[in-house]
Amino acid sequence: MRKFEIVNARTSDGEIKMPVRATKNSAGYDFYTPIDFEIEPQGVKLVFSDIKAQFEPNEVLILCTTSGMGKKGIVLANGIGVIDADYYNNVNNEGNIGFLLRNLSDDKITFKKGDKIGQGIFTNFLTIDNEAEISNERVGGFGSTVNK
Repeated sequence: MRKFEIVNARTSDGEIKMPVRATKNSAGYDFYTPIDFEIEPQGVKLVFSDIKAQFEPNEVLILCTTSGMGKKGIVLANGIGVIDADYYNNVNNEGNIGFLLRNLSDDKITFKKGDKIGQGIFTNFLTIDNEAEISNERVGGFGSTVNK
């Protein structure tokens, strides 16, 4: 099963815009900000979407910026985002999908509630045949596997 849901422990008030594909042949689901915010020139801002995604263990949700954001100088600070299947309903933030945005321009960039903050693309991934059994389980949210 692959689906988006609104997180219970939201970072915003009011209506949440669910991710959608812009056209029938779009690969990515557009994500929208649930809040107004600004990013200072050369600044970085973590913005949570108040959306979580449930999908199969052999799949990944890749987060990217849109070409329109790139034209403004907005990129993901971590290049791309990788959302693993076990991020869903994690104990720290319930799987709230966040976009770590960097402003490469010399201007302050303003986002209004409902503006696009990126896109997510589901895809399958492969593992090696002779991999040792992995027993570690996710115990945290955003950035929780950094020290594993």
